[in-house]
Amino acid sequence: MVLLLIYLFIVFGNMLILLLILLEPSLQLPMYFFIGTLSCIEICYTAVTIPKMLAHLLAQKKRTSFTNCLLQACFLHVLGVAECCVLTLMAYDRYLAICKPLRYSTIMTPGLLIKLAIVCLLWSLYCPVVETILISHLTFCGPNQIENVFCDFPPIIDLACSDTRLFKMVESALSSLIMLNFLCVLLSYVKIVFDILKIKTKGGRQKAFSTCGAHLIFVVLFFGSIGFMYIRIAKSYSPNYNRSVGVTFAVIVPLANPVIYGLRNQQIKTAFKKRLTSLKYS
Repeated sequence: MVLLLIYLFIVFGNMLILLLILLEPSLQLPMYFFIGTLSCIEICYTAVTIPKMLAHLLAQKKRTSFTNCLLQACFLHVLGVAECCVLTLMAYDRYLAICKPLRYSTIMTPGLLIKLAIVCLLWSLYCPVVETILISHLTFCGPNQIENVFCDFPPIIDLACSDTRLFKMVESALSSLIMLNFLCVLLSYVKIVFDILKIKTKGGRQKAFSTCGAHLIFVVLFFGSIGFMYIRIAKSYSPNYNRSVGVTFAVIVPLANPVIYGLRNQQIKTAFKKRLTSLKYS
């Protein structure tokens, strides 16, 4: 019941944010375009993972076919890579807004936003689909038991009884690309912090920090959970560790999106109150 309530909160919270961004003219800004895109990704991401988790919690025998497991891993990675790209673009957007305010409106045009969204979509489809095709040619001998709350590429590769060195190299390369996204975000925020510290007034510094604080919190949660999942120091970890990290990635991170960008975002709260007032007196 707790997981079901969390899932409903994630779906309706993100749908509400998306609806407000589409309807409210004051939210027709590049930053809220990225927040709306992130909400769409979180709705799809939880639809891929949480319903299956709920079904397995109720089932006596927790079984799934190889095709379903591989498809879930593929969609999970497509949406995960898309989220990495969006978070990186959001960091670049905050960098332009704070460090290049006079050029911001001329650089972040609607045309550029559409192009960036298309590039994100194509990149997020390319890598996981290629990896899915490669993994589909592996041989599995059994027992095929995944010690996690959802299907993922690394545990599927570990179950194969054929040579998996090439597949692990591909997985490591893709994980390195995700960390490259994190480095881009980190460099953007280093530049942002240096520019904020140059602001003379305390109020100006607080306002500048407030514009990127929510995004920074979400970045730490997202990339932190990815780091614990895919950057492994030891060769193997306990099933409880894998499940705990899996729950954090599949449940806690999507839950943070409506909380951080909904409950803590003043502009979205103002737009929500405005819409409620208009409905009340209509």
